[in-house]
Amino acid sequence: MVGRIEPNDENHHTDRTPGPPVSRRTMLTGVAGGVLLAGGVFSFAGGCLAESERDPRHDDRRHPAGREGTPPPRQPPAASPPVTHFSLPFRVPPVLQPTKDDSSGTYYSLTQKAATAEILPGLKTPIWGYDGIFPGPTIVGRTGRPVVITHHNKLTTPVSVHLHGGRTPPASDGYPTDLIQPDGSKVYTYPHDQRAATLWYHDHRLDFTAPQVYMGLAGFHLIHDPIEDALPLPKGEKDVPLLITDRLFEADGSMYYPSVDPTLKTPGIYPWAMNGQYGDTLLVNGVPWPVMRVSNTKYRFRILNASNARVYQMSLDPPPPQGAAHFVQVGSDGGLLATPVNLDRLVISPAERYDVVIDFGAYPVGTKVVLANNWTEKPVITELMRFDVVRSEKDDSSIPAQLSTVDLPDPNKAVRTRHFDFKRRSDGMWGINDLMFDENRISADPKLGSTEIWEFTSDIRHPVHLHLVHFSIISRSYPAMGPFDSGLKDTVHVRPGETVRVAATFNGWPGKYVFHCHNLEHEDMMMMANFQVT
Repeated sequence: MVGRIEPNDENHHTDRTPGPPVSRRTMLTGVAGGVLLAGGVFSFAGGCLAESERDPRHDDRRHPAGREGTPPPRQPPAASPPVTHFSLPFRVPPVLQPTKDDSSGTYYSLTQKAATAEILPGLKTPIWGYDGIFPGPTIVGRTGRPVVITHHNKLTTPVSVHLHGGRTPPASDGYPTDLIQPDGSKVYTYPHDQRAATLWYHDHRLDFTAPQVYMGLAGFHLIHDPIEDALPLPKGEKDVPLLITDRLFEADGSMYYPSVDPTLKTPGIYPWAMNGQYGDTLLVNGVPWPVMRVSNTKYRFRILNASNARVYQMSLDPPPPQGAAHFVQVGSDGGLLATPVNLDRLVISPAERYDVVIDFGAYPVGTKVVLANNWTEKPVITELMRFDVVRSEKDDSSIPAQLSTVDLPDPNKAVRTRHFDFKRRSDGMWGINDLMFDENRISADPKLGSTEIWEFTSDIRHPVHLHLVHFSIISRSYPAMGPFDSGLKDTVHVRPGETVRVAATFNGWPGKYVFHCHNLEHEDMMMMANFQVT
Protein backbone atom coordinates (compact mmCIF):
# COMPACT_ATOMS: atom_id res chain seq x y z
CA MET A 1 0.00 0.00 0.00
CA VAL A 2 1.25 3.44 -0.86
CA GLY A 3 0.33 6.90 0.26
CA ARG A 4 1.81 10.25 1.04
CA ILE A 5 1.49 11.94 4.41
CA GLU A 6 2.18 15.59 3.76
CA PRO A 7 3.54 17.95 6.40
CA ASN A 8 1.29 20.74 7.55
CA ASP A 9 4.02 23.20 6.65
CA GLU A 10 1.78 26.20 6.30
CA ASN A 11 -0.80 27.78 8.56
CA HIS A 12 -3.37 29.87 6.72
CA HIS A 13 -5.00 31.22 9.87
CA THR A 14 -4.53 34.98 9.95
CA ASP A 15 -5.19 37.70 12.46
CA ARG A 16 -8.79 38.92 12.29
CA THR A 17 -7.94 42.30 13.74
CA PRO A 18 -9.68 45.04 11.73
CA GLY A 19 -7.63 46.53 8.94
CA PRO A 20 -8.36 48.42 5.76
CA PRO A 21 -10.17 46.39 3.12
CA VAL A 22 -8.39 45.08 0.06
CA SER A 23 -9.79 45.65 -3.42
CA ARG A 24 -8.94 43.26 -6.21
CA ARG A 25 -7.26 45.74 -8.54
CA THR A 26 -6.12 48.40 -6.11
CA MET A 27 -5.27 48.55 -2.46
CA LEU A 28 -5.83 51.41 -0.10
CA THR A 29 -2.77 53.49 0.57
CA GLY A 30 -1.95 53.93 4.23
CA VAL A 31 0.69 55.62 6.31
CA ALA A 32 3.79 56.51 4.28
CA GLY A 33 2.22 55.24 1.10
CA GLY A 34 1.90 51.70 2.44
CA VAL A 35 -0.91 49.18 2.68
CA LEU A 36 -1.99 47.56 5.90
CA LEU A 37 -2.61 43.83 5.58
CA ALA A 38 -2.94 41.15 8.22
CA GLY A 39 0.79 40.55 7.99
CA GLY A 40 1.86 44.19 8.19
CA VAL A 41 2.61 47.04 5.81
CA PHE A 42 3.43 46.57 2.14
CA SER A 43 4.81 49.51 0.20
CA PHE A 44 3.73 50.60 -3.24
CA ALA A 45 6.33 51.60 -5.77
CA GLY A 46 5.99 55.36 -5.61
CA GLY A 47 3.08 55.03 -3.18
CA CYS A 48 0.56 53.86 -5.79
CA LEU A 49 -0.03 51.33 -8.52
CA ALA A 50 1.28 51.94 -11.99
CA GLU A 51 -1.31 53.61 -14.20
CA SER A 52 -1.33 50.57 -16.49
CA GLU A 53 -2.42 48.41 -13.55
CA ARG A 54 -5.32 50.59 -12.51
CA ASP A 55 -8.88 49.88 -13.50
CA PRO A 56 -11.34 52.78 -13.17
CA ARG A 57 -14.01 50.36 -11.97
CA HIS A 58 -11.94 49.78 -8.86
CA ASP A 59 -10.47 53.22 -8.24
CA ASP A 60 -9.91 53.91 -4.54
CA ARG A 61 -12.03 57.07 -4.83
CA ARG A 62 -15.00 54.85 -5.68
CA HIS A 63 -14.21 52.23 -3.06
CA PRO A 64 -16.55 52.50 -0.05
CA ALA A 65 -13.67 52.20 2.39
CA GLY A 66 -11.95 55.10 0.68
CA ARG A 67 -14.69 57.53 1.72
CA GLU A 68 -15.23 59.16 5.07
CA GLY A 69 -17.99 57.76 7.22
CA THR A 70 -17.54 54.15 6.07
CA PRO A 71 -18.91 51.71 8.67
CA PRO A 72 -16.30 49.63 10.51
CA PRO A 73 -15.69 46.13 9.13
CA ARG A 74 -18.19 43.47 10.09
CA GLN A 75 -16.18 41.25 12.40
CA PRO A 76 -16.26 37.48 11.94
CA PRO A 77 -18.01 35.52 14.68
CA ALA A 78 -15.77 33.76 17.18
CA ALA A 79 -17.45 30.47 16.27
CA SER A 80 -20.43 29.13 14.37
CA PRO A 81 -23.48 27.86 16.27
CA PRO A 82 -22.61 24.36 17.51
CA VAL A 83 -23.78 21.24 15.70
CA THR A 84 -23.54 17.75 17.18
CA HIS A 85 -21.33 15.72 14.89
CA PHE A 86 -23.01 12.80 13.09
CA SER A 87 -26.50 13.77 14.22
CA LEU A 88 -27.86 14.56 10.74
CA PRO A 89 -28.53 12.10 7.91
CA PHE A 90 -26.40 12.12 4.78
CA ARG A 91 -28.14 13.15 1.58
CA VAL A 92 -27.32 13.11 -2.13
CA PRO A 93 -28.10 16.15 -4.31
CA PRO A 94 -31.04 15.53 -6.66
CA VAL A 95 -30.40 14.75 -10.32
CA LEU A 96 -31.67 17.46 -12.67
CA GLN A 97 -34.32 16.28 -15.11
CA PRO A 98 -34.07 17.40 -18.75
CA THR A 99 -36.62 19.66 -20.39
CA LYS A 100 -36.01 17.95 -23.73
CA ASP A 101 -34.04 14.93 -24.90
CA ASP A 102 -33.80 14.22 -28.62
CA SER A 103 -31.33 13.43 -31.38
CA SER A 104 -29.70 16.87 -31.06
CA GLY A 105 -28.83 16.48 -27.38
CA THR A 106 -30.14 16.74 -23.83
CA TYR A 107 -31.56 20.08 -22.71
CA TYR A 108 -31.81 21.52 -19.22
CA SER A 109 -32.90 24.73 -17.53
CA LEU A 110 -31.40 26.11 -14.32
CA THR A 111 -32.32 29.23 -12.37
CA GLN A 112 -29.87 30.94 -10.05
CA LYS A 113 -31.83 32.50 -7.22
CA ALA A 114 -31.82 33.42 -3.56
CA ALA A 115 -33.44 31.01 -1.12
CA THR A 116 -33.20 29.81 2.46
CA ALA A 117 -32.07 26.42 3.72
CA GLU A 118 -31.94 24.76 7.12
CA ILE A 119 -28.25 23.88 7.16
CA LEU A 120 -27.80 24.26 10.92
CA PRO A 121 -30.62 22.63 12.91
CA GLY A 122 -33.33 25.13 13.82
CA LEU A 123 -31.80 28.04 11.88
CA LYS A 124 -32.53 29.44 8.44
CA THR A 125 -29.55 30.25 6.22
CA PRO A 126 -29.88 32.58 3.23
CA ILE A 127 -28.22 30.93 0.22
CA TRP A 128 -27.75 31.49 -3.47
CA GLY A 129 -28.44 28.29 -5.33
CA TYR A 130 -28.94 26.75 -8.72
CA ASP A 131 -32.70 26.16 -8.65
CA GLY A 132 -32.50 27.54 -5.11
CA ILE A 133 -30.66 24.61 -3.51
CA PHE A 134 -27.14 24.01 -2.21
CA PRO A 135 -25.41 22.12 -3.67
CA GLY A 136 -27.10 22.60 -7.01
CA PRO A 137 -28.77 19.65 -8.74
CA THR A 138 -26.46 17.10 -10.33
CA ILE A 139 -26.31 17.10 -14.13
CA VAL A 140 -25.72 13.69 -15.71
CA GLY A 141 -24.65 13.22 -19.32
CA ARG A 142 -22.95 10.88 -21.77
CA THR A 143 -19.73 11.14 -23.73
CA GLY A 144 -20.40 12.40 -27.26
CA ARG A 145 -23.92 13.55 -26.48
CA PRO A 146 -24.25 17.35 -26.22
CA VAL A 147 -25.80 18.89 -23.13
CA VAL A 148 -27.42 22.31 -23.55
CA ILE A 149 -28.25 24.28 -20.39
CA THR A 150 -30.17 27.54 -20.27
CA HIS A 151 -29.15 29.47 -17.17
CA HIS A 152 -31.54 32.11 -15.83
CA ASN A 153 -30.23 34.71 -13.40
CA LYS A 154 -32.76 35.78 -10.77
CA LEU A 155 -30.11 37.15 -8.42
CA THR A 156 -29.35 40.83 -7.91
CA THR A 157 -25.77 40.50 -9.21
CA PRO A 158 -24.28 39.30 -12.51
CA VAL A 159 -23.13 35.68 -12.75
CA SER A 160 -21.01 33.49 -15.01
CA VAL A 161 -21.06 29.68 -15.12
CA HIS A 162 -17.95 27.54 -15.59
CA LEU A 163 -18.04 23.78 -16.20
CA HIS A 164 -14.89 22.84 -14.31
CA GLY A 165 -13.05 20.08 -16.15
CA GLY A 166 -15.11 20.46 -19.31
CA ARG A 167 -13.66 20.55 -22.81
CA THR A 168 -15.81 23.48 -23.73
CA PRO A 169 -15.92 26.04 -26.57
CA PRO A 170 -14.94 29.55 -25.46
CA ALA A 171 -18.49 30.89 -25.74
CA SER A 172 -19.67 28.41 -23.08
CA ASP A 173 -16.61 28.24 -20.85
CA GLY A 174 -17.73 30.89 -18.38
CA TYR A 175 -15.06 33.50 -19.04
CA PRO A 176 -15.03 35.82 -16.00
CA THR A 177 -16.40 38.84 -17.89
CA ASP A 178 -18.93 36.87 -19.98
CA LEU A 179 -21.74 37.68 -17.59
CA ILE A 180 -25.44 36.97 -17.27
CA GLN A 181 -26.98 40.15 -15.94
CA PRO A 182 -29.84 40.10 -13.40
CA ASP A 183 -33.06 38.87 -15.06
CA GLY A 184 -30.99 37.71 -18.02
CA SER A 185 -30.39 34.27 -19.51
CA LYS A 186 -27.64 32.50 -21.42
CA VAL A 187 -27.44 29.18 -23.24
CA TYR A 188 -24.34 27.08 -22.53
CA THR A 189 -23.52 24.20 -24.88
CA TYR A 190 -21.28 21.36 -23.71
CA PRO A 191 -20.30 18.92 -26.49
CA HIS A 192 -19.12 16.28 -23.98
CA ASP A 193 -16.25 15.49 -26.32
CA GLN A 194 -14.37 13.79 -23.49
CA ARG A 195 -14.20 10.60 -21.47
CA ALA A 196 -16.29 9.78 -18.42
CA ALA A 197 -15.33 12.01 -15.50
CA THR A 198 -16.48 13.76 -12.34
CA LEU A 199 -16.87 17.45 -13.21
CA TRP A 200 -18.53 20.30 -11.38
CA TYR A 201 -20.10 23.62 -12.28
CA HIS A 202 -19.79 26.85 -10.34
CA ASP A 203 -19.92 30.61 -10.56
CA HIS A 204 -16.99 32.36 -12.25
CA ARG A 205 -17.80 36.08 -12.09
CA LEU A 206 -14.77 38.38 -12.22
CA ASP A 207 -13.90 39.73 -8.74
CA PHE A 208 -16.71 37.83 -7.03
CA THR A 209 -16.22 34.11 -7.66
CA ALA A 210 -15.30 33.49 -4.00
CA PRO A 211 -18.36 35.01 -2.29
CA GLN A 212 -20.81 33.72 -4.90
CA VAL A 213 -19.54 30.14 -4.68
CA TYR A 214 -19.45 30.53 -0.89
CA MET A 215 -23.14 31.44 -0.96
CA GLY A 216 -23.90 28.15 -2.72
CA LEU A 217 -23.37 28.40 -6.48
CA ALA A 218 -21.80 24.97 -7.09
CA GLY A 219 -22.94 21.51 -8.16
CA PHE A 220 -21.85 18.22 -9.74
CA HIS A 221 -21.78 17.50 -13.49
CA LEU A 222 -21.09 13.82 -14.23
CA ILE A 223 -20.20 12.31 -17.59
CA HIS A 224 -20.51 8.55 -18.23
CA ASP A 225 -19.33 6.42 -21.14
CA PRO A 226 -19.44 2.75 -22.25
CA ILE A 227 -15.95 2.02 -20.91
CA GLU A 228 -16.98 3.06 -17.41
CA ASP A 229 -20.35 1.29 -17.76
CA ALA A 230 -18.63 -2.03 -18.49
CA LEU A 231 -16.52 -2.00 -15.34
CA PRO A 232 -17.72 -3.91 -12.25
CA LEU A 233 -17.20 -0.87 -10.01
CA PRO A 234 -19.95 0.02 -7.50
CA LYS A 235 -22.97 1.51 -9.27
CA GLY A 236 -26.37 3.02 -8.58
CA GLU A 237 -26.88 4.06 -4.97
CA LYS A 238 -23.32 2.91 -4.25
CA ASP A 239 -21.84 5.48 -6.64
CA VAL A 240 -21.95 8.50 -4.35
CA PRO A 241 -20.94 12.16 -4.91
CA LEU A 242 -19.40 14.02 -1.95
CA LEU A 243 -19.19 17.82 -2.27
CA ILE A 244 -17.08 19.00 0.66
CA THR A 245 -17.05 22.60 1.90
CA ASP A 246 -16.30 24.55 5.06
CA ARG A 247 -18.34 27.56 6.17
CA LEU A 248 -18.45 30.09 9.00
CA PHE A 249 -21.91 30.97 10.32
CA GLU A 250 -23.32 33.88 12.29
CA ALA A 251 -25.47 33.26 15.38
CA ASP A 252 -28.63 33.69 13.26
CA GLY A 253 -27.53 30.97 10.81
CA SER A 254 -26.38 33.26 7.99
CA MET A 255 -23.02 32.59 6.36
CA TYR A 256 -20.24 35.00 7.22
CA TYR A 257 -18.09 36.22 4.31
CA PRO A 258 -15.61 39.13 4.68
CA SER A 259 -16.77 41.18 1.68
CA VAL A 260 -16.23 44.92 1.89
CA ASP A 261 -19.59 45.33 0.15
CA PRO A 262 -22.15 42.67 1.17
CA THR A 263 -24.24 43.54 -1.91
CA LEU A 264 -21.31 42.33 -4.08
CA LYS A 265 -21.33 45.37 -6.30
CA THR A 266 -17.95 46.75 -5.18
CA PRO A 267 -15.13 44.19 -4.97
CA GLY A 268 -12.84 43.75 -2.01
CA ILE A 269 -12.29 41.68 1.13
CA TYR A 270 -10.87 42.43 4.54
CA PRO A 271 -7.22 41.50 5.05
CA TRP A 272 -7.74 38.61 7.44
CA ALA A 273 -9.10 36.63 4.46
CA MET A 274 -6.29 37.41 2.00
CA ASN A 275 -4.90 33.88 2.41
CA GLY A 276 -8.36 32.41 1.96
CA GLN A 277 -11.69 32.21 3.76
CA TYR A 278 -11.85 29.33 6.25
CA GLY A 279 -14.85 28.09 8.18
CA ASP A 280 -15.23 26.01 11.33
CA THR A 281 -18.25 24.02 10.12
CA LEU A 282 -17.73 21.14 7.72
CA LEU A 283 -20.47 20.40 5.19
CA VAL A 284 -20.84 17.33 2.99
CA ASN A 285 -23.45 17.90 0.29
CA GLY A 286 -24.63 20.87 2.34
CA VAL A 287 -25.09 18.88 5.58
CA PRO A 288 -22.84 19.46 8.63
CA TRP A 289 -20.93 16.32 9.66
CA PRO A 290 -23.53 13.87 8.30
CA VAL A 291 -23.83 10.16 8.99
CA MET A 292 -24.32 7.72 6.10
CA ARG A 293 -25.73 4.24 6.69
CA VAL A 294 -23.90 1.69 4.53
CA SER A 295 -23.77 -2.06 4.00
CA ASN A 296 -20.63 -4.14 4.36
CA THR A 297 -19.85 -3.77 0.65
CA LYS A 298 -17.83 -1.53 -1.63
CA TYR A 299 -18.90 2.05 -2.39
CA ARG A 300 -17.52 4.43 -4.98
CA PHE A 301 -17.20 8.02 -3.74
CA ARG A 302 -16.69 10.95 -6.11
CA ILE A 303 -14.94 13.39 -3.76
CA LEU A 304 -14.91 17.08 -4.70
CA ASN A 305 -13.15 19.69 -2.58
CA ALA A 306 -15.44 22.67 -3.20
CA SER A 307 -14.02 24.71 -0.31
CA ASN A 308 -12.74 28.18 -1.10
CA ALA A 309 -9.28 27.59 0.37
CA ARG A 310 -9.04 24.59 2.70
CA VAL A 311 -6.90 21.52 1.95
CA TYR A 312 -7.94 18.14 3.37
CA GLN A 313 -5.88 15.05 4.19
CA MET A 314 -8.39 12.24 4.50
CA SER A 315 -8.17 8.86 6.16
CA LEU A 316 -10.51 6.37 7.84
CA ASP A 317 -10.84 6.03 11.62
CA PRO A 318 -10.60 3.25 12.65
CA PRO A 319 -8.28 2.12 9.86
CA PRO A 320 -9.33 -0.96 7.90
CA PRO A 321 -8.26 -4.18 9.65
CA GLN A 322 -5.28 -6.25 8.54
CA GLY A 323 -3.56 -3.27 6.95
CA ALA A 324 -6.01 -2.96 4.08
CA ALA A 325 -6.05 0.24 2.03
CA HIS A 326 -8.13 3.12 3.37
CA PHE A 327 -9.05 4.05 -0.21
CA VAL A 328 -8.58 2.55 -3.65
CA GLN A 329 -8.33 5.42 -6.12
CA VAL A 330 -9.94 4.68 -9.48
CA GLY A 331 -10.29 8.16 -10.96
CA SER A 332 -9.00 11.71 -10.95
CA ASP A 333 -10.07 15.09 -12.38
CA GLY A 334 -10.01 13.81 -15.96
CA GLY A 335 -11.64 10.43 -15.44
CA LEU A 336 -10.59 6.86 -14.77
CA LEU A 337 -7.00 5.92 -14.03
CA ALA A 338 -5.28 3.21 -16.04
CA THR A 339 -4.94 1.01 -12.94
CA PRO A 340 -6.22 1.38 -9.37
CA VAL A 341 -3.97 2.83 -6.65
CA ASN A 342 -4.14 1.90 -2.97
CA LEU A 343 -3.95 4.88 -0.60
CA ASP A 344 -3.70 5.26 3.16
CA ARG A 345 -4.09 9.05 2.93
CA LEU A 346 -5.75 11.29 0.37
CA VAL A 347 -4.65 14.93 0.11
CA ILE A 348 -7.13 17.02 -1.86
CA SER A 349 -6.82 20.75 -2.53
CA PRO A 350 -9.60 23.09 -3.68
CA ALA A 351 -11.31 22.08 -6.96
CA GLU A 352 -9.61 18.68 -7.19
CA ARG A 353 -11.70 15.53 -7.59
CA TYR A 354 -10.78 11.98 -6.67
CA ASP A 355 -12.88 8.90 -7.31
CA VAL A 356 -12.15 6.31 -4.63
CA VAL A 357 -13.62 2.99 -3.54
CA ILE A 358 -14.02 2.22 0.16
CA ASP A 359 -14.57 -1.43 1.05
CA PHE A 360 -16.77 -1.52 4.13
CA GLY A 361 -16.60 -5.32 3.94
CA ALA A 362 -13.36 -4.98 5.89
CA TYR A 363 -15.38 -3.86 8.94
CA PRO A 364 -17.82 -5.90 11.06
CA VAL A 365 -21.46 -4.85 10.91
CA GLY A 366 -22.03 -2.33 13.70
CA THR A 367 -18.74 -0.48 13.13
CA LYS A 368 -18.82 3.31 12.93
CA VAL A 369 -16.14 4.63 10.56
CA VAL A 370 -15.20 8.32 10.56
CA LEU A 371 -13.87 10.03 7.45
CA ALA A 372 -11.17 12.01 9.24
CA ASN A 373 -9.14 15.07 8.28
CA ASN A 374 -5.51 15.18 9.40
CA TRP A 375 -4.72 18.62 7.96
CA THR A 376 -4.44 21.25 10.67
CA GLU A 377 -5.29 24.54 9.00
CA LYS A 378 -7.13 26.75 11.49
CA PRO A 379 -9.87 26.66 12.52
CA VAL A 380 -9.02 22.97 12.78
CA ILE A 381 -11.57 20.49 11.43
CA THR A 382 -10.73 16.87 12.29
CA GLU A 383 -13.88 15.04 11.13
CA LEU A 384 -15.83 15.18 7.87
CA MET A 385 -18.58 12.56 8.13
CA ARG A 386 -19.27 9.09 9.51
CA PHE A 387 -20.19 5.80 7.84
CA ASP A 388 -22.27 3.43 9.97
CA VAL A 389 -22.01 -0.17 8.74
CA VAL A 390 -25.55 -1.28 9.53
CA ARG A 391 -26.29 -4.33 7.37
CA SER A 392 -24.79 -7.27 5.53
CA GLU A 393 -25.28 -7.64 1.78
CA LYS A 394 -23.86 -9.62 -1.10
CA ASP A 395 -21.25 -7.54 -2.93
CA ASP A 396 -21.45 -7.90 -6.70
CA SER A 397 -18.86 -5.21 -7.37
CA SER A 398 -15.11 -5.53 -7.80
CA ILE A 399 -12.10 -3.41 -8.72
CA PRO A 400 -10.45 -4.70 -11.89
CA ALA A 401 -6.67 -4.59 -12.28
CA GLN A 402 -7.10 -2.61 -15.52
CA LEU A 403 -9.56 0.29 -15.49
CA SER A 404 -9.04 2.11 -18.78
CA THR A 405 -6.56 3.29 -21.37
CA VAL A 406 -5.42 6.81 -20.55
CA ASP A 407 -3.99 8.92 -23.36
CA LEU A 408 -1.57 11.10 -21.43
CA PRO A 409 0.15 14.06 -23.11
CA ASP A 410 3.66 13.06 -24.15
CA PRO A 411 6.23 15.50 -22.73
CA ASN A 412 8.72 14.32 -25.35
CA LYS A 413 6.50 15.92 -27.99
CA ALA A 414 6.38 19.28 -26.23
CA VAL A 415 7.17 22.19 -28.53
CA ARG A 416 7.68 24.68 -25.74
CA THR A 417 8.20 25.03 -21.99
CA ARG A 418 6.62 27.96 -20.14
CA HIS A 419 7.18 29.08 -16.55
CA PHE A 420 4.54 30.63 -14.28
CA ASP A 421 5.35 31.85 -10.77
CA PHE A 422 2.37 32.02 -8.41
CA LYS A 423 3.14 34.33 -5.52
CA ARG A 424 2.19 37.48 -3.63
CA ARG A 425 3.47 40.69 -5.17
CA SER A 426 5.39 43.38 -3.30
CA ASP A 427 2.17 45.43 -3.07
CA GLY A 428 0.42 42.56 -1.29
CA MET A 429 -1.76 41.44 -4.21
CA TRP A 430 -1.64 37.94 -5.68
CA GLY A 431 -0.15 37.55 -9.15
CA ILE A 432 1.27 35.22 -11.80
CA ASN A 433 4.78 36.14 -12.95
CA ASP A 434 4.30 39.27 -10.83
CA LEU A 435 1.38 40.42 -13.00
CA MET A 436 -2.20 41.02 -11.94
CA PHE A 437 -5.03 39.76 -14.14
CA ASP A 438 -5.77 41.81 -17.24
CA GLU A 439 -8.43 40.46 -19.56
CA ASN A 440 -6.59 42.02 -22.53
CA ARG A 441 -3.19 40.43 -21.80
CA ILE A 442 -2.34 37.04 -23.31
CA SER A 443 0.23 35.18 -21.21
CA ALA A 444 0.53 32.09 -23.44
CA ASP A 445 -0.42 31.31 -27.05
CA PRO A 446 -0.29 27.54 -27.62
CA LYS A 447 -1.13 26.19 -31.05
CA LEU A 448 -4.25 24.06 -31.42
CA GLY A 449 -3.21 20.42 -31.12
CA SER A 450 0.26 21.19 -29.76
CA THR A 451 1.77 19.84 -26.56
CA GLU A 452 3.56 22.13 -24.11
CA ILE A 453 5.22 21.77 -20.72
CA TRP A 454 4.08 24.31 -18.15
CA GLU A 455 6.13 24.80 -15.01
CA PHE A 456 4.50 26.21 -11.87
CA THR A 457 6.33 27.63 -8.86
CA SER A 458 4.81 29.02 -5.68
CA ASP A 459 5.36 30.91 -2.46
CA ILE A 460 2.57 29.25 -0.45
CA ARG A 461 0.04 26.62 -1.47
CA HIS A 462 -1.75 27.29 -4.74
CA PRO A 463 -4.15 24.87 -6.45
CA VAL A 464 -3.51 25.74 -10.11
CA HIS A 465 -6.37 25.16 -12.58
CA LEU A 466 -6.27 25.25 -16.38
CA HIS A 467 -9.47 25.71 -18.34
CA LEU A 468 -10.17 23.64 -21.52
CA VAL A 469 -7.42 21.01 -21.13
CA HIS A 470 -6.38 18.12 -18.96
CA PHE A 471 -2.71 17.58 -18.24
CA SER A 472 -0.38 15.01 -16.75
CA ILE A 473 1.92 15.80 -13.84
CA ILE A 474 5.44 14.88 -14.95
CA SER A 475 7.53 16.01 -11.97
CA ARG A 476 7.59 17.66 -8.55
CA SER A 477 10.65 19.22 -6.97
CA TYR A 478 9.80 17.80 -3.52
CA PRO A 479 8.93 15.31 -2.33
CA ALA A 480 8.69 12.81 -5.15
CA MET A 481 5.42 12.58 -7.04
CA GLY A 482 2.66 10.95 -5.02
CA PRO A 483 0.49 8.02 -6.07
CA PHE A 484 -2.55 10.25 -6.55
CA ASP A 485 -0.66 12.44 -9.04
CA SER A 486 -1.44 9.84 -11.70
CA GLY A 487 -4.03 10.19 -14.43
CA LEU A 488 -5.38 13.27 -16.17
CA LYS A 489 -5.71 16.44 -14.11
CA ASP A 490 -7.11 19.94 -14.57
CA THR A 491 -6.06 21.19 -11.12
CA VAL A 492 -2.75 20.57 -9.38
CA HIS A 493 -1.79 21.24 -5.76
CA VAL A 494 1.45 23.27 -5.86
CA ARG A 495 2.97 23.30 -2.38
CA PRO A 496 5.04 26.05 -0.75
CA GLY A 497 8.32 26.65 -2.58
CA GLU A 498 7.64 23.77 -4.94
CA THR A 499 8.16 23.45 -8.69
CA VAL A 500 5.59 21.32 -10.53
CA ARG A 501 5.89 20.48 -14.23
CA VAL A 502 2.88 19.37 -16.25
CA ALA A 503 2.37 18.38 -19.90
CA ALA A 504 -0.78 19.52 -21.70
CA THR A 505 -2.05 18.99 -25.25
CA PHE A 506 -4.22 21.89 -26.35
CA ASN A 507 -6.98 20.05 -28.18
CA GLY A 508 -10.52 21.31 -28.44
CA TRP A 509 -11.16 24.79 -29.78
CA PRO A 510 -9.23 27.93 -30.61
CA GLY A 511 -9.99 30.90 -28.42
CA LYS A 512 -9.22 32.66 -25.16
CA TYR A 513 -9.28 30.80 -21.85
CA VAL A 514 -7.95 31.43 -18.35
CA PHE A 515 -5.75 29.64 -15.86
CA HIS A 516 -5.64 30.63 -12.22
CA CYS A 517 -5.23 29.71 -8.60
CA HIS A 518 -8.35 27.94 -7.33
CA ASN A 519 -7.99 29.31 -3.84
CA LEU A 520 -10.96 31.50 -4.67
CA GLU A 521 -9.80 34.48 -2.62
CA HIS A 522 -6.49 34.37 -4.52
CA GLU A 523 -8.37 34.15 -7.82
CA ASP A 524 -10.53 37.16 -6.97
CA MET A 525 -7.43 39.04 -5.83
CA MET A 526 -5.75 38.83 -9.28
CA MET A 527 -4.04 35.41 -9.45
CA MET A 528 -5.34 34.65 -12.93
CA ALA A 529 -4.09 34.97 -16.53
CA ASN A 530 -5.23 34.31 -20.11
CA PHE A 531 -4.01 31.85 -22.68
CA GLN A 532 -5.07 32.02 -26.33
CA VAL A 533 -5.27 28.81 -28.35
CA THR A 534 -4.46 29.72 -31.96
